[in-house]
Amino acid sequence: PIQVELRGLTPDTVLQLEGAQRILRDMDDLSALHNVSYHLLAGSLSPHKKFLTVGLASVRRPRGYYLPATLQSLFKQSTEEELQEMVVVVHLADADPIWNVRVATNIAHKFAHHILLGRLLLIHAPHEFYPTLEGLKRNYNDPEERVRFRSKQNVDYAFLLAFAANLSSYYLMIEDDVWCAKSFLTAIRKALASHEGSYWATLEFSKLGYIGKLYRSSDLPRLARFLLLFYQEMPCDWLLVHFRLLLTQKDVIRFKPSLFQHMGLYSSFQGTVNRLEDDEFQADALDLPDNPPAALFTSMSVFENYEPLKAYSTAEGYFWGKDPAAGSVFSIVFQQPAHVTRVRVRTGSDERRGDFLHAGVLELGRWRRAGSWDCSAYTTVGTFEKGTFEQRGLERGMPGPVDCVRIRVTQDQSEWLIIQSIDIWTTAGT
Repeated sequence: PIQVELRGLTPDTVLQLEGAQRILRDMDDLSALHNVSYHLLAGSLSPHKKFLTVGLASVRRPRGYYLPATLQSLFKQSTEEELQEMVVVVHLADADPIWNVRVATNIAHKFAHHILLGRLLLIHAPHEFYPTLEGLKRNYNDPEERVRFRSKQNVDYAFLLAFAANLSSYYLMIEDDVWCAKSFLTAIRKALASHEGSYWATLEFSKLGYIGKLYRSSDLPRLARFLLLFYQEMPCDWLLVHFRLLLTQKDVIRFKPSLFQHMGLYSSFQGTVNRLEDDEFQADALDLPDNPPAALFTSMSVFENYEPLKAYSTAEGYFWGKDPAAGSVFSIVFQQPAHVTRVRVRTGSDERRGDFLHAGVLELGRWRRAGSWDCSAYTTVGTFEKGTFEQRGLERGMPGPVDCVRIRVTQDQSEWLIIQSIDIWTTAGT
């Protein structure tokens, strides 16, 4: 078996749950986990560090079995070049060793090509290394069975994270029942480039649970220790939020559209029906917008903290403006002129169905005015239909690069205006 060590189990930041004595006692319990011997059920470690590890844990479900479809999606939706930069690690974490071996044999047969090329590893952390799963705290008044399930799941992921810590530069957490967008790895690389030089702890590529959460591999040992230390306190996705906040990333950084979609109908806990879906999933990741760096301005009053940037950036949320009237504008002023090829704007929301743009146009502007958030000449390129605008081939109607993109309201409306997202595609040009 491969030996992987969890070093220095003292947490970087101590959460005060029930006082220092309780935490020190827990740390003593975890000292037995200092050396975890993993069983490598299939595959071999690559001598070269990859760009991305995709990690998932899988256990026997009372109903439904989605692991092969998830792996098929991961590999089929990636090009040969992308596959060379990626390794998929599956922690087969069921308490029944016969099930783990049977599934490993089945997966190794179905995906023999990827096993042989070192792109797929199947591992198991033996259960003698697990902390106790009996007599746990029943936080949130959860039933004992539910507490045992989610606590074990935290440990399953902790061992998976520890194993993956040195395999690649970045680690992507998914579940064993997801569809992937085409070329998701290239989309992730593009998202990382857009955040180069800025601090982040977690980048999110889905709005669901712990699907599509990206970490730097250098943070994985800390995250593994964190999940182990607080394994019985709360579900994994809640712990991941606390981890992000402790690493001082206050706001969610989520990229839209989502790159991963939940496919499973039945939960791995007691086989209950789970129809969760991400309504922002898009099957083709190569179709992601560019949204060049820009300043945003609106003539509308902004409601609370629903500021313009939320419609254009990766920040969670949307823009919400009060009392839009004929002539009200929402302007995007690029830092550098850009050749705009396509624009898509979505307004309104499911919760506030009336707060969409009832009548408006989209305009492209040139010749930014010195010292102002405006351009001196605008060309109307289209109108909003039922609160949505989308148009391609915009470069054909503009003789040169664009400095401004502007949404202009063309008639008064009593409802406020939500702008959910503004997506802009550009092309290199002269």
